[in-house]
Amino acid sequence: MDFNLSEEHLAVRAAARDFAQTELLPGVIDRDNAQHFDPVLLRKMAEMGFLGMMVAPEYGGGGMDTLAYVLAMEEISKVDASAGVIMSVNNSLVCWGLEKYGTEAQKHQYLTPLASGEIIGAFCLSEPEAGSDATSQHTTARLTGDHYLLNGTKNWITNGNTSSVCVVMAQTDVELKHKGINAFIVEKGWEGFLVGKKEDKMGIRASDTHTLMFSDVKVPAENRIGEDGFGFKFAMSVLNGGRIGIAAQALGIAAGAFELSLKYSKERKTFGKPIADHQAIQFKLSEMAMKIEAARLLVYKAARLKDEGKDYIQAAAMAKLYASEVAMWVTTEAVQVHGGYGYVKEYHVERFMRDAKITQIYEGTSEIQKLVIARELLK
Repeated sequence: MDFNLSEEHLAVRAAARDFAQTELLPGVIDRDNAQHFDPVLLRKMAEMGFLGMMVAPEYGGGGMDTLAYVLAMEEISKVDASAGVIMSVNNSLVCWGLEKYGTEAQKHQYLTPLASGEIIGAFCLSEPEAGSDATSQHTTARLTGDHYLLNGTKNWITNGNTSSVCVVMAQTDVELKHKGINAFIVEKGWEGFLVGKKEDKMGIRASDTHTLMFSDVKVPAENRIGEDGFGFKFAMSVLNGGRIGIAAQALGIAAGAFELSLKYSKERKTFGKPIADHQAIQFKLSEMAMKIEAARLLVYKAARLKDEGKDYIQAAAMAKLYASEVAMWVTTEAVQVHGGYGYVKEYHVERFMRDAKITQIYEGTSEIQKLVIARELLK
C-alpha cells in the first residue's frame, strides 16, 4: 500500500487547510452560538469546489477521487465541523448517489447545480420511528398517473432548511417491506412540502437540522431514482460511502483538538515550566497522536479501496467506528489538557467535544457499525 500522497492530493489538502484557517476560523464560535452558517461562507466553499469534489467535470464537479475528498474534509473539520457536515451531505449522500444511480436527465437537472454549489442538497432517510432501523419507513409514496403522492415526516435532516433539493426515501409497497422502498428527488417549494422545527443541538450547531414534512406532495414519476423498489439498496449504498466522509470529519475534529492541545501545552506554565514538560501531559499527547494516526490510516484505506473499485463496506464501517470513538476520546482529553480554560468557548476544545459526539450517531451509530463489520466478517 502506497502511503505517499500525490502532488494533487497535497495541493488539495493545503488549499482546504488555508481556507479553513483564513475563512472558517474567524467567527466559528459566533456561528456556533448563533446556530447559523453564513451563506457567504457557503458560496466561498462552492467557489473553492468543496461541494462537488468527486463529481465528474461534465456535471460541474471537480472530478477528484475519494482520498482528495477526505483530505479536504479533515482540514475543514479541524476548524469547523458544521462546515464539514454540510460538505459531507452534499458530496457523499446527495451528489455521489445521483451521479452513480441517476438518469442523465436527473444529472443535468439536479446534479450539475448541486455539484457547483449553486444549490444545496439534503438526504432524507431518518424518521421518528426509523433511525437505526431504516427499513421502518412510514413515509409513503403512492403512484397516481404520472406522479407519486408523497406523505410523511423526516427527522434530523442536515441542510433541512438551506437545501433546495432533497433525496427522500419512501415506502411505495408496504407488503414488500424494504423491497418496496423507493428514493425520490423532491424540490423545496413544491406544494405540500413544509420545513418543520429547527433542532437545538449539542454540537455542529451552525449546520441547520430540521424536521421535514410532506403532505400530498406531487413528485413526477421521472424523479424516482433507479428501478421500482431500489430505494433501500440506494440508501445503503450511499451510506456506505458517506461513512468515509463522516470518518474524515471525526478525524478532523480529533486532529483539530490535538493541534490546539499541543500548542497550549507549550504555552501554559505550571510549577515554573510548560505543562508539556510534565510526564502526565506527555502521556496524554502521545496517546492522542497515536490514536489519531491509527484513525487516519483506516480512513485513508477506506478511501483508497473505494477509489480502486474494491469492496470497501467493512473498511468504511471500521473507519467510521474507530475515528468517531477517537474523536470523542481525544476531545475529552483535550479539555482536560486545557484545564479550566478547556471548559470555556474561547479555547475551542469544548466545542470540539460537543461536535465529536454526533459522529458516533449519525450515518450509522457505533453499534450499527459493529453489526456491519461482523456481517462482513461472517460472510
